[in-house]
Amino acid sequence: MGFKSDIEIAREARKRPIQEIGSKLGIPSEHLLPYGHDKAKVGQDFIRSLEGKPDGKLILVTAINPTPAGEGKTTTTVGLGDGLNRIGKKAVICIREASLGPNFGMKGGAAGGGMAQVVPMEEMNLHFTGDFHAITAAHNLLSAMIDNHIYWGNELEIDERRIAWRRVMDMNDRALRDTVVSLGGVSNGFPRQTGFDITVASEVMAILCLSKDLEDLQKRLGDIIVAYTREKKPVYCRDIKADGAMTVLLKDAMQPNLVQTLENNPAFVHGGPFANIAHGCNSVIATRTALKLGDYVVTEAGFGADLGAEKFFDIKCRKAGLKPSAAVIVATVRAMKMNGGVAKADLGAENVAAVQKGCPNLGRHIANVKGFGVPVVVAINHFYSDTDAEVAAVKAYVAEQGAEAILCKHWAEGSAGIEDLAKRVVELAEGGKSNFAPLYPDDMGLFAKIETIAKRIYHAGDVIADKSVRDQLKAWEAAGYGNLPVCMAKTQYSFSTDPNLRGAPEGHTIPVREVRLSAGAGFVVAICGEIMTMPGLPRVPAAETIRLNEAGQVEGLF
Repeated sequence: MGFKSDIEIAREARKRPIQEIGSKLGIPSEHLLPYGHDKAKVGQDFIRSLEGKPDGKLILVTAINPTPAGEGKTTTTVGLGDGLNRIGKKAVICIREASLGPNFGMKGGAAGGGMAQVVPMEEMNLHFTGDFHAITAAHNLLSAMIDNHIYWGNELEIDERRIAWRRVMDMNDRALRDTVVSLGGVSNGFPRQTGFDITVASEVMAILCLSKDLEDLQKRLGDIIVAYTREKKPVYCRDIKADGAMTVLLKDAMQPNLVQTLENNPAFVHGGPFANIAHGCNSVIATRTALKLGDYVVTEAGFGADLGAEKFFDIKCRKAGLKPSAAVIVATVRAMKMNGGVAKADLGAENVAAVQKGCPNLGRHIANVKGFGVPVVVAINHFYSDTDAEVAAVKAYVAEQGAEAILCKHWAEGSAGIEDLAKRVVELAEGGKSNFAPLYPDDMGLFAKIETIAKRIYHAGDVIADKSVRDQLKAWEAAGYGNLPVCMAKTQYSFSTDPNLRGAPEGHTIPVREVRLSAGAGFVVAICGEIMTMPGLPRVPAAETIRLNEAGQVEGLF
């Protein structure tokens, strides 16, 4: 059976001028900064004018743990937004921007798929409006100013062994994980060991995505701890006097990007922190703007609900004062079979027993999201190879968990294939049954917060950490950072730190090997197991097949 590729479908889109999309939301054209004909940034003055308007209802789309079979979380987010508009609701979609690293590696794009896409997808998955480049530049400006400060006398008495600020680039490049800089003699500075992270792991990215306006952005940038003195006193970005220039570089990047779906419905695509390293959500400013402009806002959180949804609830919602009305958990029959032990090559054959065996992974996520007090519905993202018996097995299992699973065919049919889910989401959201509350209080100790997530969300039996890690957390508490939420950095493929341990494991151990203070972003990162802040490319990267064809069009990107 032949299907058109995502990019072929996207090229056939009948896009409307971006001013027309903005008018659907009541955004005057003078408050749109166009980037071509089909994308624009929304001005800060207009965003400020929305203060005092009531908020629409916030819907989170999350998923089971990702598998090589694919789940389609962004596709479902886009499809649900289209579906809500189809049934007469004024809905806005909010998703993240794509990183170049995964695009040229193995993950691919981040604009949805099939008939449920955001366009222009090529631009969105490449340079888009330049936001990531601005974040990279701002981050590395601070790096340059730190080394320059040391070169010209080190007035702040920075201990060069305790510089915490690394450099970034938006590309997967394992060779840059650990580097030595300032080689070549006295005129180049003082040699030291450092390294690069990928841009989406930058604290600047997290700060941009959690800031409410430019003033808040500059304050948070100033709060970044870049190094420590020999007396172990923190040195802040504002001490280096870089926060002002960094804000200037990020001025345009702070403005949300407005684009459209294949069905010409509005979508904000803004920000892109990694979900297994940072908090994995689109920007607060985009979400809050959308809530003022629409009756419904459909947004997603990265990877499975154990990472994305937990961080969405415990970090983004806590810090931005957001209250989600309902949550959708995306699952596929194929992924259930993989969790049930079926190899990827054998997923096309009916195997109801494997579906049933793999469903506990879904059940764990349902229970976890319910634990935040948010009503849940499951979206079964349909594949052509799914059989009626397999779909029925998922529905029956979900019913046993006290929820409902709805078959969705938005990939093939667009909004027409997801009407049932849209109607159920409206029922849940307007039923007033959301009693959202974060998992833990602000005043809980930092290590206790880590343990709470590990045991309640991951069902771990124990959390282990060296004395140095525990002492560091206590020191941060003493310094006034104990009220911050924690951001767990671990593999996305499992509830454990072992990416090969599928299903719903219990009693495993979560090792915390390192903790990092993101004082500007406002959270403490707990790095668990073997997690990389600078990914590498696979043996055969997607970049090998990406090219321009004779018509000047991109091929191989999707």
